[in-house]
Amino acid sequence: MPDISFTITAFVTLFVIMDPIGLMPVFVALTAGMDRAHRRAVAIRAAIVGAVILTVFGLFGDRVLGFIGISLPAFRIAGGILLFLTALDMLFERRAARRQDQSAHPSDDPSVFPIAMPLIAGPGAIASMILLTGQTGPSWEGILVVHAVMFAVVLITLALFLAAPLIERMLGETGVNVVSRLLGMLLAALSVQFVIDGVLASIGG
Repeated sequence: MPDISFTITAFVTLFVIMDPIGLMPVFVALTAGMDRAHRRAVAIRAAIVGAVILTVFGLFGDRVLGFIGISLPAFRIAGGILLFLTALDMLFERRAARRQDQSAHPSDDPSVFPIAMPLIAGPGAIASMILLTGQTGPSWEGILVVHAVMFAVVLITLALFLAAPLIERMLGETGVNVVSRLLGMLLAALSVQFVIDGVLASIGG
């Protein structure tokens, strides 16, 4: 059974990557003009689809890597670099700019694309699921913990989607930017740790 520190690390990693707070204004923009029932349906559908995608990669991602001949340490290093680039986007607001561009051209039903993927289950979240489940080894208890944490973050994201207009008014644009920058700093540190772990595992292997 994974210790509490691993559970906390998994939660922080997935929370920072999915960035529910940063997704709130995007969700509001993508669902602008919808009535409350339609907006709720979009939020629930997006959360379910995003969770299913992350579950599939959490359960079978390592087998896919093995099939194409990529070692887990190599993927940890690559995943760490990817997460670091995501952190830079958050720190310098490039991520927000891309999200605003996506929200400027919404589809009739944005629940699957772009909300579920790539906003909830994006490359960073998929990489994190593979990395975290890989760290648990063959233990099914560890894999269940990672997926339980992922479902918890998705539920938080769903709750924030449903309360997005109210929370956005409370935080204001400045508050959302500050929180996003803080999460970006945490993600940068976590991504560096992924690279270090990958290098050490590669040397040790």
